[in-house]
Amino acid sequence: MIAAPAFACPVSVAIDIIVSTCWTYAQFDGFLEAFVVQTVTPADLTITPRDVRFGRGTRLRRWWLNNDPFATAFYNALSVTFPKGEAYFIESVRNFREGTPPRLHAEIQAFIKQEIFHTREHVAFNRQVAEQGYDTAPLEKHIDEALELTKAAPPIAHLAATMALEHFTAMLANQLIANPRHLKGGDEQVVALWRWHAAEEIEHKGVAYDTWLHATRHWSRWQRWKIKALVMIGTTREFFSGRYKAMLELLRQDGITGIRAHVGILWYSLGWPGMARKILGAWIAYFLPGFHPWNHDDRKLISLAESDYAAAILPRKESVA
Repeated sequence: MIAAPAFACPVSVAIDIIVSTCWTYAQFDGFLEAFVVQTVTPADLTITPRDVRFGRGTRLRRWWLNNDPFATAFYNALSVTFPKGEAYFIESVRNFREGTPPRLHAEIQAFIKQEIFHTREHVAFNRQVAEQGYDTAPLEKHIDEALELTKAAPPIAHLAATMALEHFTAMLANQLIANPRHLKGGDEQVVALWRWHAAEEIEHKGVAYDTWLHATRHWSRWQRWKIKALVMIGTTREFFSGRYKAMLELLRQDGITGIRAHVGILWYSLGWPGMARKILGAWIAYFLPGFHPWNHDDRKLISLAESDYAAAILPRKESVA
């Protein structure tokens, strides 16, 4: 049995005080139970690793997304996180693979394969970003520092962080496919890469969560919810802070600094196209009793994305690592 890790932060203490003042923990478990919706990963879902390649032998425009430095900086900064981030996700989930039910075991295997392909394609894309003259070393240094801080945490904490970050990628993926304006005007091969990645993020969005449910199956609902919520709050802070700083650095290399850089990032995130604003509802849903990634079944977006990126897939003979 895996014990719930202790969180001695002010937010955790405050939550404990509020709950213990109003209910016993058993009563709070009953409260959560009353609102639980028994949604599970769809029985007919198949997670399919797609071994495809994009953009080899092509040269990007420096501002490859609609000639917009802010939009380009957002996706470039996000892509830099993926090689090491995907490796972290793989390891976090793989630590709990043994002993899982056969179906979940197979889904974890497929999840790992998909993440390996994502890593390979973003390594190639990041190489193209560097070819445009961007120095991504400061961004990679921040990622290394963030990962270093997690090393002392227990494996279940890594799984909780992965679960939270997988929810972020699923929210972003939904938006990228459902709202074409996010990638409108982008270079064809790069847009195809992001839509392929988004489709697979939607497809495997329940794997880390289902692994968490299995690993914590002996925990109370209260312990599950408390740790899930605390980790998501910390993850959100780090996610937005890290990407904001990374965008500022890339924009600085474009000669965009000061108030112009800050206002441009905020308008891009909250105004138009407003990715951060658009995902707010899905982010809040994570904290609701009975949440499961498949409460919102958006599988139709997978086939939509596949039809859009199919023409950009490189033939095998033209594909190199």
